[in-house]
Amino acid sequence: MSPVGGGIASGGRDRSDAMVWLQRDLRALGYLAGGLDGSFGAATARAIRALKIDLVLNDGSSRGGDGPAPVKVRDYARGRAVAPGDTVDALLIAIIAEMIGDPAFPKIPSSEDPAGGNAQATAMLAQLSGVGAPMPFLFAMMLQESGRRHFNVPKSGGLDTFLVMGLDRNDGEQPDRITSRGYGIGQYTLFHHPARPEEIAALIRDPVHNISRAIAEFTEKFGRFVVGPDDRADDRTAENPLLRLRLCRYAKDDARYMTDCRACARAARPVTIRAGVPLYPGSNQTYRATPYYPSADYGSVPDRSDFGCDWPYAARRYNGSGINSFHYQVRILRNLFLGA
Repeated sequence: MSPVGGGIASGGRDRSDAMVWLQRDLRALGYLAGGLDGSFGAATARAIRALKIDLVLNDGSSRGGDGPAPVKVRDYARGRAVAPGDTVDALLIAIIAEMIGDPAFPKIPSSEDPAGGNAQATAMLAQLSGVGAPMPFLFAMMLQESGRRHFNVPKSGGLDTFLVMGLDRNDGEQPDRITSRGYGIGQYTLFHHPARPEEIAALIRDPVHNISRAIAEFTEKFGRFVVGPDDRADDRTAENPLLRLRLCRYAKDDARYMTDCRACARAARPVTIRAGVPLYPGSNQTYRATPYYPSADYGSVPDRSDFGCDWPYAARRYNGSGINSFHYQVRILRNLFLGA
């Protein structure tokens, strides 16, 4: 991985070559989710704006209670005034080079064999059993989260073999600011940046540990965020308010116990969801398009209340509690129906 100075600053072979180096560095620093194409497009421009915001505001604190980052991004500005916007000037190039060259700033991992790493992750998922959560739901969720990929596999000649990463921007006052990042096949989420070295080693780089953490989080959402004690799922409260938390419609000694989720999805009543439909009975909020989900129209979605278990509600809570979590839930149920 070369610093930006190896491209733009030293006059790379051509502008696209220099831009690829910039994109690689933005990718390694956690500001670009993909697209090492040498073109200064919207994603690259937004990554630069996000970095510049952090050079002013990132003091290493967490926005979600998961502890501090190992460094403060704003320290790399060293009191120098960084021009706002998406311009790339000599000062920004120098700052990026410092960040890339600093071993105290943990970088996003890449892989020499991304396809092999992905195969390992998928095989690990397929072999899991007795983890306390239904594997068909986990497969459906990993498909939605990351396309069941841990590392990006580039097309022929491509350079992006970095970890699959999702970027969330939920700051109304600073819409380009990255507020959290999802890492790897399970999109393990951190609310501080950069990740700590131990998080890179134990939870992000290794797909097995990444999946294990995702399973632990999913089971926690089921056990504590559907009917309490930490929080309640409004859709579940509206649809099945009198029932206890349900692991499965089948008994533990039944071969279908927490394994036959696709059949349950196909047996459930199909519902059609359109923009303007209430999120759940009695809700004053409706399905609508969002920046993450440009359409709110879904046909033949398995009715979540027909499953006979509470994993559909836990799957939504895995993604949070707002409008986007309902889109996420719909897509998980469709993945199940299709046999993810």
